[in-house]
Amino acid sequence: MKTPVILKTIQELQTWRKEIKDSLGFVPTMGALHLGHLSLLETSMAQNTHTLLSIFVNPTQFGINEDFDKYPRTLESDIALAKGVDAIFAPEISQMYSGEETTLYPPKSMAGVYEGAHRQGHFEGVLQVVLKLFNLTSPTRAYFGQKDAQQLLILQKMVQDFFLPLEIVPCPIVRDTDGLALSSRNIYLTKDQRTLALKIPQTLQKISSLISQGEDDVQRLYAFGMAELEGMQVDYLAFCDHLLKPLTKILPSQTLILLTCKVGNTRLLDNVWL
Repeated sequence: MKTPVILKTIQELQTWRKEIKDSLGFVPTMGALHLGHLSLLETSMAQNTHTLLSIFVNPTQFGINEDFDKYPRTLESDIALAKGVDAIFAPEISQMYSGEETTLYPPKSMAGVYEGAHRQGHFEGVLQVVLKLFNLTSPTRAYFGQKDAQQLLILQKMVQDFFLPLEIVPCPIVRDTDGLALSSRNIYLTKDQRTLALKIPQTLQKISSLISQGEDDVQRLYAFGMAELEGMQVDYLAFCDHLLKPLTKILPSQTLILLTCKVGNTRLLDNVWL
């Protein structure tokens, strides 16, 4: 198994990129890699001749009182996990930002709801860093998990609106053996909190089962879901289409169910794509 080249500076990255003549798959992450990230890497390695992983805890997507300072930073173990990738770009903040900068604003209809309503400025920071990374890496394809559904859809919109010459590849949610969607923030959960958090995937599963049995009224499905989540701190349970517009009826192959809860001090996202 090849040992990845570790790139710390933009100059090192640009020099490395010039040598890549075939297809390049790109997996941008904030590190603390888990099996979900590794599934993105595996998909990229299967679809491209070269794969680049980035590890950068991006400060501009964290709000006030969020967990930027304590977000897990595990670069050495991440490098050990990223078997088979060609290179890892792991820059310092000073490489990526130089003071007051140009920013991007995603469409309000897509970013002013759900996560955007709870995390002011979050998606502006995501677009800012991802566009920088796309410009630096010029990938053939970039890989994102469907767990961060709103982020994925907004990034697809950015690529479309700015005519970026790359393909965004959505990848399925990876779950732990107990059903909880994998997340770098799961390490914050105590044993009791993790047990409570299992209500999140269990509720989505039950809602999906009702839909498969023919229930299509969003108001009834919402009421059922909130009853299942009684005692949980629910930020939102939403039924929308793939442009993030709210629905009153379930649309076959066009419905996204978003659920975000706070368990202790940890916000957990999960969803179902129908």
